[in-house]
Amino acid sequence: MINFAVIGTGWITASFVTSAHATNKWQLRAVFSRKEDTARDFAAKFTADAAIHTTLESLAADQSIAAVYIASPNSLHFAHAKQLLEARKHVIVEKPATSTSSELDTLFQTARAHGVFLLEAFRHLHEVNFKVLKAALGRLGPVYGASLNYAAYSSRYDNVLRGETPNVFSLDYSGGALADLGVYPIAAAVALFGAPKAQQYFPVMIRTGADGGGVVVLQYEGFAVSANASKIYTSTAPSEVYGEKGTLVIPSITDIASVRFLDPRKKGESEELGKEKESLNLKEEADEFARIIEEKDGKMAEELEKLSRAVLAVTEDLRRANELKFKVEKEG
Repeated sequence: MINFAVIGTGWITASFVTSAHATNKWQLRAVFSRKEDTARDFAAKFTADAAIHTTLESLAADQSIAAVYIASPNSLHFAHAKQLLEARKHVIVEKPATSTSSELDTLFQTARAHGVFLLEAFRHLHEVNFKVLKAALGRLGPVYGASLNYAAYSSRYDNVLRGETPNVFSLDYSGGALADLGVYPIAAAVALFGAPKAQQYFPVMIRTGADGGGVVVLQYEGFAVSANASKIYTSTAPSEVYGEKGTLVIPSITDIASVRFLDPRKKGESEELGKEKESLNLKEEADEFARIIEEKDGKMAEELEKLSRAVLAVTEDLRRANELKFKVEKEG
């Protein structure tokens, strides 16, 4: 059993704790929040004996904690993760792990120097049906292209329309649609096809100075991948991978309920390849991260590191090409 702590008390943290407990490999032992009452209220939902920390120093010094899950605002990920890695605690950090590649380099170097793992939480890549999708690519023959989508209207955009600037739409907090939702289709493309040769982004800019949504084009040898990512409009379009011998269709890029193979020579027919979807959408991720830590699987951790680096290299290039500069970059 891995004793872990959490930073962040929002819905994604609650989802991770529920999923982690369901694996029977994790136990919540501590909650960090700047406000003690907030931490106590969150902890009470899951356990009666979790420690409460209101400073990173006290959390880092807590010898009962082996790992920490971080879901603080994007701009705080680096500082939080670095201090905990230096305290020899494994760190699982929500995507995007850091604001810049330089920060990510530092975190991976720190993790190695202290004998612990840094793992970025791209939950969809660990889903059983994403693995089915990847394994089925060989049925397509030569790949001709793909459309990978994640566009979902955020209720916090209502706040923007009222003149406010929520963290997720603020460049000061390393926000914007590309960093928040765009990483899902981009990470999927990298996991399926490797790092692209080149990339372009056509963003829809909003009042806060951040990108509210837009279309990404990733260029590969002989084909391209388009990604529609947004927090200011919703798309119900499925995601697809096209090849000479057929098309693979998934209804969504996360929480994948099915994987269908369409044979163009058998019009109107499709073959279901997918398996039953896990009801807890972070359980597969939590299970795999526990396995990596318990088995000290450095090889898999290195593969995930390569993916994290490649995804951030893409999004960083796209942001800078569109003058979407985070506060941390302006201060650097």
